Amino acid sequence: MSAPDGPPRPRLVGLTGDYYRWLRAHEVRFQRCRDCGRFRHVPRELCAACGSDAFEWAPSSGRGEVFSWTTTYRAMHPRFLEVPFTTVVVELDEGPRVVSSIEGVEEADLRVGMPVRAVFDDVDDELTLLRFAPA
Repeated sequence: MSAPDGPPRPRLVGLTGDYYRWLRAHEVRFQRCRDCGRFRHVPRELCAACGSDAFEWAPSSGRGEVFSWTTTYRAMHPRFLEVPFTTVVVELDEGPRVVSSIEGVEEADLRVGMPVRAVFDDVDDELTLLRFAPA
């Protein structure tokens, strides 16, 4: 039996499914605690700041800045064949940090604090990924 093509896909169920449904609609939304107002990512049941289970899916500007990055030159898993690839950590204006990829900029030109904006990668009819590009 051969391995499926492409990198592993997120399971589109529960709170993770809700997050990806917003991306499918080309909207960046994160959970925001209704008690303390803090945004959170990755989606989870309880607020890490105050422990509340009350939240809403609040819109994000999709804007932020590069917090960190790394470039992978050697595939460490057979489903990640396209190397090199750069993974960025973006700190959104609303506070949460997101691990993603960046397009339209070479690794040598990346800088901590570089302004970025959200872009949507419609992988197929079910899955849209959040990526970033220079703002």
